[in-house]
Amino acid sequence: MKLARWQTASLGFGLVLVIAAAVTLLRDREPAAASLLSPDDAAVVALGQEVYAAHCAACHGAELEGQPNWRARRPDGLLPAPPHDASGHTWHHPGDHLIRLTKYGPQIFAGPGYRSEMPAFDGILSDAEIVAVLSFIKSTWPPEIRRRHDDLEARAAGP
Repeated sequence: MKLARWQTASLGFGLVLVIAAAVTLLRDREPAAASLLSPDDAAVVALGQEVYAAHCAACHGAELEGQPNWRARRPDGLLPAPPHDASGHTWHHPGDHLIRLTKYGPQIFAGPGYRSEMPAFDGILSDAEIVAVLSFIKSTWPPEIRRRHDDLEARAAGP
């Protein structure tokens, strides 16, 4: 069976679109945090605690308490660092969101013009270190908060 020239061109164009879509999906894919966060793995949590102390505690507090008045913008328009303990909102976000926020900075969600003192840790921390920090943070939450975060993770992962 011989295809008409327009049919061959249409098939070729369709194939290019499928390949482009597949490449885009694979390139932009991030690991699913539900399978990565390990708040019960002592070695991962210990690494996370070390990395947190070295890279996060100066702003977010040694006890994960955040900066005072963290919900109110300062005169310079920036928000203070939020707490990562149960009083904060960290546990309101799926792990995937937290990984991307830590790796790429808040601009990944808020847009390139968003001003924040939160740096992007891409190139500073490895993916394993980012996951370890988030695992450490989650390990400090009370059981009820951890369960709620687990439920959020399950909903985010979908069916």
